[in-house]
Amino acid sequence: MSDKHGIKKALTGKIRKNGRYVVASQAFISVKEREEALLCRTYGRYPLALERGKGARLWDIDGKAYVDLLAGIAVAGLGHCHEELCLVAREQAGRLWHVSNLFYQNNQLDLAERLLSTSHHARAFFCNSGAEANEAAIKLARRYMSRVKKRDAAEIITLGDCFHGRTLATLAATGRAEMSEGFAPLPEGFSQVEAGDIQALEKAVGPHTAAVLLEAVQGEGGVVPLDAGYLHGVEALCRERDILFICDEVQCGLCRTGKFWAFQHYDLKPDIISVAKSLANGLPMGAILATEEVSAGFGPGSHATTFGGGELTSAVAAKTVEILLRDKMAERAAALGRHVKLALEGLRARHPDAIREVRGLGLMLGIEIAANAREIWEDLLERGFICNLSHEKILRLLPPLVIEQDDLDAFVAALEQSLLNVSQKFR
Repeated sequence: MSDKHGIKKALTGKIRKNGRYVVASQAFISVKEREEALLCRTYGRYPLALERGKGARLWDIDGKAYVDLLAGIAVAGLGHCHEELCLVAREQAGRLWHVSNLFYQNNQLDLAERLLSTSHHARAFFCNSGAEANEAAIKLARRYMSRVKKRDAAEIITLGDCFHGRTLATLAATGRAEMSEGFAPLPEGFSQVEAGDIQALEKAVGPHTAAVLLEAVQGEGGVVPLDAGYLHGVEALCRERDILFICDEVQCGLCRTGKFWAFQHYDLKPDIISVAKSLANGLPMGAILATEEVSAGFGPGSHATTFGGGELTSAVAAKTVEILLRDKMAERAAALGRHVKLALEGLRARHPDAIREVRGLGLMLGIEIAANAREIWEDLLERGFICNLSHEKILRLLPPLVIEQDDLDAFVAALEQSLLNVSQKFR
């Protein structure tokens, strides 16, 4: 059998590592068998059962240590079990967890103040995930057009190779057939154009268009920073046609790319941004930030959430934003990103037949391999480095922002050894 990510599984207790089958520990087999008996099979698991973490390190159930270059898919921005966040979580857990959004809550307001201080936006709405944040952004754009602008404009235009979530609406916005298979009919009111083609976008914008939604750096699409000239063209077109400009900062925001927000690399002024991933460093938290004018699209009862912005998650998220700003994590990500990208470019120069491209900003990097990279990914895992394999050929790096330079250097060295191990693929 093989799962959707291609990691072969055998009920004999063997798992595939470094292109070969090895005997798994009894502890791992037990976890794997329990999952297969209990959970819906929606995930293609990596062949690891993780037990604890600290900083940029993870340990599996057998005690083996790994350098974490994935951070829970860009979630543990401040690393695992950050002491200050653990303290805040413990203190708040002993005081108050949840009361709902029927009540005023200081933790939520502290978070809003800190988050809004990082951008030109004036209002926040809190939810639980990136998909919910994008749903909120879509709903706000449509309601703003309907109630404030008095226009029959509800269509959202997105870009090819984007990813905006897995709810029905955000699947429609994402527009990738492999993700929406079996879920038809998807909601109407979404269209897509090729990223980078401003003429195609100009043709797509019509009288019923409400907004353009995009990622300044496409994450699931393979870590692709969009061209600055194109992004400025998109924003200018939105202003000219009087439609909203929305940036999805779910993966690329919160210091990941070397600025607090990825759109700030390009001096853009989006009307709405969506936020999630590392906002509460691992607790479920999402948000949208909107300008004062656009926020008028929402009114009491127009949108809501039971759990969003709860006391516990808001307390941890407020502390997370405080630390990101206090410890200059954007600047740190920029410096470390420049260092490792230079090292990876050197690796590409030494192995031009193996590495096609190195791209990204800050600590959001993609290494495109010239052939199927599964064996390389598996070899890196065996060497103790956890990264993501995207599109079967892109090694995606989203490490905790607290990672040390030595760990990044060790990864580059390990990657070179992995390339040498499978060098026959590139001949």
